[in-house]
Amino acid sequence: MPTCPDGHDSVAVDYCDVCGTALGAATVQQAAPAAAEEKACPACGMPSSGRFCEACGHDSALPAPVARPAATPGEPAEPPVVEAPVLWTAVVAADREFHQRVLAREGPDTVEFPKFFRDRRIPLRGNTALIGRAKPEQGIEPEIDLGVHPADRGVSSQHAVLRIGDAGITITDLGSTNGTSLNGSEELIAKHEEIPLADGDRIHVGAWTTITISRSK
Repeated sequence: MPTCPDGHDSVAVDYCDVCGTALGAATVQQAAPAAAEEKACPACGMPSSGRFCEACGHDSALPAPVARPAATPGEPAEPPVVEAPVLWTAVVAADREFHQRVLAREGPDTVEFPKFFRDRRIPLRGNTALIGRAKPEQGIEPEIDLGVHPADRGVSSQHAVLRIGDAGITITDLGSTNGTSLNGSEELIAKHEEIPLADGDRIHVGAWTTITISRSK
C-alpha cells in the first residue's frame, strides 16, 4: 500500500485517498547529490575539490612534510655537518726490492718477507698520522698501524709521523731503530727533521714496508 508524502495510507497508487497529493512524483523523485566540498590546497592555497589541485596540480593524497623544530630565539641554527674531503691517502705495500736492500746493508735479517700481503689504502683525515705498531697498553695507536698481520717487526712502535697542513704534507722520523728512507734512496733521513713530501713519494720503513703518499685529484 503506497504512502503519500504526508504519511497517509492510500489504496490508490496515483493520488492519495486522504489528501489527494500525487503519489507518482513523490516516490520517483530522488534527492540531488550534494556538491563536492571545496578545500584550500595545502600547496598554493587555492580552492580545490578533487585530489589534484586545479591551480598547481598538487596531489593531496601525499603525506604532509615533517616540519623541523624551530631554533630557540637568540640561539643560532645548528649548521649541517659536512665531512672534510680526504686530500691525502697512504698506500701500504710489501716491497720485495726494499727488503733486498735492507738485507744487503745487514738490516733486520730475522724479519722475513711476507708470503702474502694485500695493499692497504689508508685515508689521512686528520692533521697528523703516526706510523708505527700499536701498543694499546701504552696508549700507542698509530693511524698507519704496521703491526697488523703480517707485521713488519722492523718498524718501531712510534716510527715516524706524517703532518698535513695548508702547505702540503711532511714526514718526520721520531728516532726509530732502523730509520726511514725515501724513494729508493739508501740514505736515511735525519731523525726529528721535518721533510716535505710530494704526490707519489715513497716512504721506506722497517724491513719491507713501503708507504706511497697519494694526493686526491
